[in-house]
Amino acid sequence: MMLKNLRKFLLANKSVTLIVLAGTLIWSTTMVKSGIIYDYGMGFWGPNGHDGVWHIALANSLARGSLDMPVFSGASIKNYHIGYDLLLAGLSRVTHIPTVNLYFQILPILTALLVGIFTYKFVNKWRNNKTDVAWALFFVFFGGSFGWIVTMLRSGQIGGESLFWSQQAISTLLNPPYAVSLIVLLLAMYFVFLAKPTTQNAVLGIVLFGVLIQIKVYAGILGLGGLLIAGVYELIICKKRRLAVIFLGALMLALMLFIPLNRSSSETVVVRPLWFVETMMLFSDRLGWQRYGEAMINYQLAGNLIKGIPAYIIATVIFVTGNMGIRFMSVFWVINKARNIKKIGSIDIFLTAIILGGIVAPLIFLQKGTPWNTIQFLYYSLFFSSIIAGIVISGILDIKKIRFKSVIAAGVIMFTLPTTLGTLPHYLPNRPPAKISMLELEALGILLSQQDGIVLSLPYDDEIKKVFSEPPLPLYVYESTAYVSAFSSKTSFLEDEVNLEITQYDWKQRRDDIERYLYSDMNGFSEYLHENNIWYLYLVKEERFENIARTVADLLYENEEVAIYKVTP
Repeated sequence: MMLKNLRKFLLANKSVTLIVLAGTLIWSTTMVKSGIIYDYGMGFWGPNGHDGVWHIALANSLARGSLDMPVFSGASIKNYHIGYDLLLAGLSRVTHIPTVNLYFQILPILTALLVGIFTYKFVNKWRNNKTDVAWALFFVFFGGSFGWIVTMLRSGQIGGESLFWSQQAISTLLNPPYAVSLIVLLLAMYFVFLAKPTTQNAVLGIVLFGVLIQIKVYAGILGLGGLLIAGVYELIICKKRRLAVIFLGALMLALMLFIPLNRSSSETVVVRPLWFVETMMLFSDRLGWQRYGEAMINYQLAGNLIKGIPAYIIATVIFVTGNMGIRFMSVFWVINKARNIKKIGSIDIFLTAIILGGIVAPLIFLQKGTPWNTIQFLYYSLFFSSIIAGIVISGILDIKKIRFKSVIAAGVIMFTLPTTLGTLPHYLPNRPPAKISMLELEALGILLSQQDGIVLSLPYDDEIKKVFSEPPLPLYVYESTAYVSAFSSKTSFLEDEVNLEITQYDWKQRRDDIERYLYSDMNGFSEYLHENNIWYLYLVKEERFENIARTVADLLYENEEVAIYKVTP
């Protein structure tokens, strides 16, 4: 019966089915090739060599029942949302499927399908219009920036996905917590705004909005903020308390989940207005209109408001419109709602709040360590603008007086797809930018089989990269990553300095200590290892280690690339 109903639905909604399947295929392409073993070892495309490895390390640590920081022994996880990694860890324990396969091959496909299905359910329930649904799904899966126009004019090539800073639809799965947060947000909105206003649906809304903060903190902030504004609107205009009650319940749940792991999170955020706008103009790997950017800065420093204010306004418009692409047409929906205030519903207020909040937040706030992380607020603006833009385009094409509808539709598609077409080739080459060699995988497998204990590997050294001329680069050369912890299921003494900086750990002193002992002063190194409960030394042979390691530890395993030492009791 279920299969019969599914077949009936698919036949009745061919365009929706086609878009969801095509979108799932395109999105998954950015992930599914990574984490698989090839003749050169395990390959990693795009940012998966860093971000994906970090999530695997964290999930493996959580699967061991630990809240310790897997890349900084002796410390607990802090200032990070662990909801997705808990899901990954739980699924791995229940199914016995390795986290690396769940992360790269299974969950991406499932997540993309669910984003498509729940977008369909939400828009169809809200609008009850198949054309609205189809166009909304098109933008959700294929929405892109205007960066490709710039690269086309400059070099004749299609590219520029993040020329205006924000990633676009095709890169959604490269940030799995973001992708999963979209599913939770869509479900939460469905139960709160579209389903019957029952107590059960209100409780579901509270739970879903509440847990968002631990799946993706940016989603939690925007979701709760939108719920607050919609709740106040409904309370004042409609004299109803339901949304206000849901907001309070979700806020209390969110605080209960957030505070224990994020007591110092306020220290990670700084106020720095228009940093993204300035760097978009100045940085050569962004828009790179340097003369304009320098003029903006000079106007600001000189206090020249007459020239400075218009310059910053124009640059901000470029920032927003450039990232939006064709989705900037969602502004017509906002204008139309503003003209018909009496017809505005709570869901309209909520969506407008999220879109505007996602634009404004990164224009004001930055994150310490990795300032561009707050651009992730904008991802939610782009996602919900995709839905609104789809509704706007559908409405335009539904106007009887409009001529050349097929030309308009083709134009929208032609101006939207180049971002996807320009980005996709980065994930298709046979040779990825990063790898773990077969010999390293063999060594990590040996370490995996050993008794649990802290592992010391040498800190990342950017100078080693100069020795390698062609990709794929070994992960220890590619970037400071969590790969030893991820693939040995052991806690590292010091790894992934990038995430340690983002989450505000005092890691630099530890790095200085390691370098002092290994490279200049051997005295006391053995004592240092014991004091920090370090059991294993994982040392790649391109690094300087042999004589020092042998004085403080026993050789456990060795091949042509790696030596593992067990610290002498």
